[in-house]
Amino acid sequence: MIRTSLREELAGKFVKERGESFYRRWVRKQGLEVISAHYVEDLNTVELKPWSKVGGRGIFINYELSDFSNDCQVLEIPPAGSTNPQRHLYEEMIYVLKGRGSTAVWNHKGKKMSFEWGEGSIFAIPLNTWYQHFNASGSNPVRLVAVTNAPLVLNLFEDEEFVFNTKYDFESRFAGEEDYFEPKEEVTGFFLETNFIHDARTLRLVSAKERGGEGAHIRFKLARGTMSAHISEFPVGVYKKAHRHGPGAHVIILSGEGYSPMWPEGEKMRRYNWRPGTLIVPPDRWWHQHFNVGREPARYLAFKYEGTVYSRTEEGIPKSWISRREGGDQIDYADEDPMVRRMFEEELAKRGIRSRMDPIYEEELRRLSAKG
Repeated sequence: MIRTSLREELAGKFVKERGESFYRRWVRKQGLEVISAHYVEDLNTVELKPWSKVGGRGIFINYELSDFSNDCQVLEIPPAGSTNPQRHLYEEMIYVLKGRGSTAVWNHKGKKMSFEWGEGSIFAIPLNTWYQHFNASGSNPVRLVAVTNAPLVLNLFEDEEFVFNTKYDFESRFAGEEDYFEPKEEVTGFFLETNFIHDARTLRLVSAKERGGEGAHIRFKLARGTMSAHISEFPVGVYKKAHRHGPGAHVIILSGEGYSPMWPEGEKMRRYNWRPGTLIVPPDRWWHQHFNVGREPARYLAFKYEGTVYSRTEEGIPKSWISRREGGDQIDYADEDPMVRRMFEEELAKRGIRSRMDPIYEEELRRLSAKG
């Protein structure tokens, strides 16, 4: 490892290349703050500020290394309120954290439709379509969490007028199809083909033992975009294998109680506790691992920009699913620090819960032994 003083000296030689981006200047013009962090304890209570361009209140969450890939935006719509109509050339995927309402979407040729959503829903805005959100409640606010590739697009064009006021219909993305936002159930492998998820907290998942912990998983893209997402769940008394990938995966906890250690190669683990509403954004190439210590299955949603997060094998498998023994970015249970198991068992004991990991460890050892 490079000593801290040498790293600081070396970083100074690259400072010009890390200057303030067009995206950062644009955020500042919105009159909003950027939370530059990879952990937010509760998205339900994070403080927001008036956002006049959009309507409602908002904030940006963007730790430094995702400044050129994607960001997270939290938006609150007041009771019986609505956002201003808007359009843009960046993609946006939305999770409804709290409340219920509807969204109207229309293109320049006049194809328009509306759909309703509630707490737990996921949808995306088709590229460059006009859209407007409406809060259906007269007494409670709506809170939406969006992940966008605005940093990439704004930094690419450096032109607000072009990004927000280009009159063009991407009809391969949206052409006014009547069933566009109807939930679909067609699954191929891990992939769900749909543009709308009614409730991410109860969506049926597919077994994914490759990640450890007898977990389940589903993957999807919405509005025919380049951004992607997945939902993972793992049972009581288990945990997932440690893995790493590129920047910009925004992990929103949907259910359960637990913690996630994260650490850069060769350094100490840093622990982050979570519950529903927590946001975790693993920094670029940091190892991280998710532990369920609650009395119900733990489930999370991860929004990401595919182009920066995953490197893949020649067969198309994300390397974060492949053992480090085979050149991938996942640590087998057999290779993890013994402290990992001790910490997990201690946390379960505090809650009177027994670990269910022993048969999982044993099955992995049999498999590794068979490979020689």
